[in-house]
Amino acid sequence: MAARNVAPTKTNLISTRQELELAQQGHELLDQKRNILVIELLALVDQAVDFETKVNGSIAGAYRHLEEAVLAGGRLRVQHLSSAVNIESKIDLASRKVMGVRLPVVGTDFKEHAPYFTPSDSSFWIDEAIESFKDVLALVGKLAELKVSIMRLAREVRRTIRKVNALEKIAIPELHETVSLIQDRLEENERDGFVLMKMVKSRLEAKEVHSGTH
Repeated sequence: MAARNVAPTKTNLISTRQELELAQQGHELLDQKRNILVIELLALVDQAVDFETKVNGSIAGAYRHLEEAVLAGGRLRVQHLSSAVNIESKIDLASRKVMGVRLPVVGTDFKEHAPYFTPSDSSFWIDEAIESFKDVLALVGKLAELKVSIMRLAREVRRTIRKVNALEKIAIPELHETVSLIQDRLEENERDGFVLMKMVKSRLEAKEVHSGTH
C-alpha cells in the first residue's frame, strides 16, 4: 500500500497525525453503529418471522370463519350482508429513526359507518369473520412495516460495513505509513543537518587554527 506523497515538514506531520486520529475515531464510531444496526436488524428479522406466522394463521382463521358463516346462513345471505358492511380502514404512516436510518411505523384504524346490518340480521360467524379480516389487515400492515425496515437496515448495514472496511484496510494503514515516512524523513534531515553543522564547525575550527599559526 503506497503512502501519501506529503512533504516531510513538521506541519504536515502534525496535520497527518490529526487526520489519522480522526480516521480512527470515525472507524470506532462506525463500528459501533454497525453493531447497533446489526442487533436491530436481527431483532426485526425475528419479529418478521413471528408476524409472518401470525398473518398466515390469521388469514386461515378469517377464511375459516367466513366458511362457517356460509355454512350457517348460506352464500346468498352472506353476500347480501357483506354488501351492507361499511367499515372504513385507515392506514397511518409515521416513522422512527435508528442510528439515522428512517424506519416506517404503520398503524391501522377502523371506523364503522351506517348503513350496517342489525344484530338480528347477523350471526356469530359473520361477526367473527369481520373481526378476523380486520385483524388480518392490521397484521399485514405491521408485517409490511417490518419488511421495509429490514430492507432499509440491511442496506445501511452494507453501506456502513463498506465504510468500516475502507477505513480499516485502506485509509488508516495508509495514514500510519505516511506518518512513519514523514517521521523517518524528518529524522534523516535532522541527522543530515547535524552532520553538516558538525562539518562546518570542524572547518571553522581548522581555519581558526590555521590562521593562528601565521
